[in-house]
Amino acid sequence: MTRPYRIFGSEMSPYSVKVRSYLRYKGLAHQWLSRSADPAGEYQQRAKLPIVPLVVTPDDVALQDSTPIIDRIEADHPTPSVHPQEPTLCFLSMLIEEFGDEWANKWMFHYRWARELDQDSASARIALSGAPDMDEESWRALARQIRERMVGRVWFVGSSPENALFIEADFQASILQYDAHLAERPYLLGARPAYADFGLWGQLYAAWTDPTAGAIIQARAPNLLTWIQRMQFPVAHGEFETWRTLQATLAPILRDQIGGVFLPWSVANAAAVSVGREEFSVGLDRHAWVQKPQKYHAKSLQVLRERYTAVSDSTGLDDTLSDLACLWPFRS
Repeated sequence: MTRPYRIFGSEMSPYSVKVRSYLRYKGLAHQWLSRSADPAGEYQQRAKLPIVPLVVTPDDVALQDSTPIIDRIEADHPTPSVHPQEPTLCFLSMLIEEFGDEWANKWMFHYRWARELDQDSASARIALSGAPDMDEESWRALARQIRERMVGRVWFVGSSPENALFIEADFQASILQYDAHLAERPYLLGARPAYADFGLWGQLYAAWTDPTAGAIIQARAPNLLTWIQRMQFPVAHGEFETWRTLQATLAPILRDQIGGVFLPWSVANAAAVSVGREEFSVGLDRHAWVQKPQKYHAKSLQVLRERYTAVSDSTGLDDTLSDLACLWPFRS
């Protein structure tokens, strides 16, 4: 009997639930294991980095980092594929997946720790998930410690008093665009979930579980909310669409969110990392964004550039990326 995949994760982690949703879609047997409730200490023994998820494959290989985890499993189990056959659409799906992991995470992390209501909710849930049998006094003390630690870390994603209004305006404008796009289809690229869905969904699902961001989504984006709920147990209802049928509502998303904000930030971040800066600034839609560089994303941008280079016929892709103001980071 084949052993199941084992996911050491957290319900509060967008990257953990992203991988779980993917395994559910692929129909692969898996166990969901709390990183905190691990009496055998397997997580500590197998994890090279103190992050979740950690996935242990049926052949006993330990994997970390949600995107490489999905890539590895997709190579082993290519059906049903999460990659459209159309080269342009396939790369755009990868671009959205990276956007979800690296920029939509800023929305989630900011809203989760910016206000007392959300801080209290998140810290209490994290504390309880780690030790569900603790007494109330211990639970509250642990929640206070978690809150203090996490509120002090928001700088990592660029959340600051100077960037707060921009992050929140960007989130609120973006969810309306996704809501319009999802009015006509169950998933981002058609009738079945794509690579793009999993990357974006993990962040928006996590945001939806928090009081402030969740209330905004529920009040303003009903189609997006339905998609968030659907992606907990995704199934294929048909095939991927084509870029031609998706373009009317997907192009504004790509042009505004990725071409206008995410890629300029990505390139500026990578440049800052390459010269060892402690802080960098970049103009995003008339806002002067300032933050400390994120070293990991400099590496993942390079992977995205390698994915672009691997496209066998980029003629149509280049025309599309140029129209979306997304080509320049891959041709420079």
